[in-house]
Amino acid sequence: MKHITCIEDLRQLARRKVPRAFFDYADSGSYNEETLRANRADLEGIKLRQRVLVDVSARSLATTIVGQKLAAPFALAPIGLCGMQHGNGEILSAQAANEAGIPFTLSTMSICSIEDVAKATGKPFWFQLYVIKDRGFSKDILSRAVAAKCNALVLTVDLQVLGQRHRDIKNGMTVPPEIRLKNIIDVASKPAWAWSILNGKRKTFGNLAGHVQGMENVNQLAKWVGEQFDPALSWKDVEWIKKIWPGKLILKGILDADDAKTAVKLGADAIVVSNHGGRQLDGAPSSISALPAIADAVGADTEVLFDGGIRTGADIMRALALGARACLIGRAYIYGLGAGGKAGVAKAIDILENELSVTMALTGTNRIADIGGHVLVGGAGKKKAARVKSKA
Repeated sequence: MKHITCIEDLRQLARRKVPRAFFDYADSGSYNEETLRANRADLEGIKLRQRVLVDVSARSLATTIVGQKLAAPFALAPIGLCGMQHGNGEILSAQAANEAGIPFTLSTMSICSIEDVAKATGKPFWFQLYVIKDRGFSKDILSRAVAAKCNALVLTVDLQVLGQRHRDIKNGMTVPPEIRLKNIIDVASKPAWAWSILNGKRKTFGNLAGHVQGMENVNQLAKWVGEQFDPALSWKDVEWIKKIWPGKLILKGILDADDAKTAVKLGADAIVVSNHGGRQLDGAPSSISALPAIADAVGADTEVLFDGGIRTGADIMRALALGARACLIGRAYIYGLGAGGKAGVAKAIDILENELSVTMALTGTNRIADIGGHVLVGGAGKKKAARVKSKA
């Protein structure tokens, strides 16, 4: 992958190598994709303050999140269907993350199961949970995550109903793919992808195996999944999870300062400022525009993480400058997975680390703990810089 220079290169390569339905699943947003576009546009609108003649010869990307020492200030976010971007996608991504010294988060809706990833990596990872109507299933899968020694639970709180993704409907996206002529033609044109899937451990949702009747029937499985999102989900469910989960609890999907304060009251060890990658409420603000107010409201009381639109190391710098302690990386590494399996994920991580390191150098910054509002044009957020330093 020597000619790959940026995340967009990985995206374009993944577009060519992964069948359209699965590429679009990872790439798209909900409805008119307004929030999806805003995530990128608003990040790009934040300008960095270039500084010169500062000794930056001893730069370090190391930091700590929820008590875990990391080589860089980001983790791989939970993404459903990794194993449909490339065979054994979750395992390969977890291995790449381990080798880079950052966390990997396994989605409830993964292809490889909790047990598959634990056995293949032999190291702790984060697990993401959707609380569904079948609370018995939720309790059981949490016990499986405990048995696998997952060291943090990422509880997604913004999916009580499913935002419509137009591209998924038009593509007839199912797992595994339905036997349609256009799907057959598409897969036939991507033999490397097909070979990786054929050689993967599983072809459908591994964490649901043995728990859903009719797993072998694509439409039956899709029907079950669609019916399990729970509009009755409430803060009481967070209290319930907090009681039965023994490790660190991270709430993902916070976009409002009042919700962030409630999360802190209920004992969240961290929150993730996120709009689900623009895949839920279309017309919601970009994650980066919501970050400062939330960081001001609760940044002194809990760890604030950021998710939404990151494609460069400079984007990570922007989020940290506005109050985030670290970031979750989603599409950026998924493009790498689709483009080149484990090597592609490693390349995505390497790109982001190198870009962040250079951005730190050109803004006169040596440590992650030193990043604050002063690195932005206009010097905004000096209070945020002081707060971040105090928590480091």
